[in-house]
Amino acid sequence: MTTVPVYRWRLAPDGLATRRQLRAIGLRPGGQDVVAQIERPRRRRGPLVAYLYRIDRARPVRPMTARRAAALAKANAARRRCPICRRDAGYVIPTSLGMCVPCADTPRHAAA
Repeated sequence: MTTVPVYRWRLAPDGLATRRQLRAIGLRPGGQDVVAQIERPRRRRGPLVAYLYRIDRARPVRPMTARRAAALAKANAARRRCPICRRDAGYVIPTSLGMCVPCADTPRHAAA
């Protein structure tokens, strides 16, 4: 296993980018390995780490097809549906509650 170079926050060389930076310019890593990493120090915890990829080896983002968009819409709709009242809550149901907020506030479901 090879070690990758570690750069301090905001001191990475040109030609390298994180996944988010690649996505912002319409690219994806495209199967390439991590080239380096940057670390942002924090006071009471370990540093934040972001992996860097070469921009010249990145590939264009795959276009969204109609079938992929339909599958994504179906998955998001399932995350909004309350398992108790079966209504679309209009927001993603919190996993900590497991149900919509009105159902969580009713006394018979609060004990469960």
